[in-house]
Amino acid sequence: MERIICLLAGYLFGLIQSGYFYGRVHKMDIRKHGSGNSGTTNALRVMGPKAGAVVFFGDFLKALLPCLLVRVIFADKPEMIYLFILYTGLGVILGHNYPFYLNFKGGKGIAATAGLIVASDLRMTLLCIIAFLVIVIVTSYVSLGSLIVATILFVWLAVFAGMGAYGLAPGLLPEFYIVAAVISGLAFWRHRANIGRLVRGTENKISANFGKK
Repeated sequence: MERIICLLAGYLFGLIQSGYFYGRVHKMDIRKHGSGNSGTTNALRVMGPKAGAVVFFGDFLKALLPCLLVRVIFADKPEMIYLFILYTGLGVILGHNYPFYLNFKGGKGIAATAGLIVASDLRMTLLCIIAFLVIVIVTSYVSLGSLIVATILFVWLAVFAGMGAYGLAPGLLPEFYIVAAVISGLAFWRHRANIGRLVRGTENKISANFGKK
């Protein structure tokens, strides 16, 4: 039951579409411009750096806050807290990517994933920040940096959970791995078009077309 509650609560938080609402304030539907997504990168490209920052932190916080709340609510179940955090983060990402009231057309979930990462492990957070910045600075491909972060998330959680770092009961490890894999896999699924363009060498670079509508 706790898993379902975490998943549903996360989905409700994920429905707070920062990019969509920010665009509406500025009399536009961001999903009809640029890549058609309501996430940070499209907001950055379509409306500029300020919009990108606002949308990122909005989507980041809507994942960070409920995941931190899980730590408080389930403090009496330390052997399950990190599993519940993953379920909550997964719910947020699903709500962000597939908001029912917008015909299930949302973003790609990377800013929400960042909130989950910070709530889960600050060491992993540091590694993800460094890796993301290096990739984006060197290649100018936000999508590639995002995919690297999604990969680090899964590998880090799998390795350290297996080492007992998160205090999970042994019987919960397979479930923990599966949920972590689904979260990472969602990032790859939502970036499948980007992956195709990366392979073909036609992917858009972050420096291109800032603020152009």
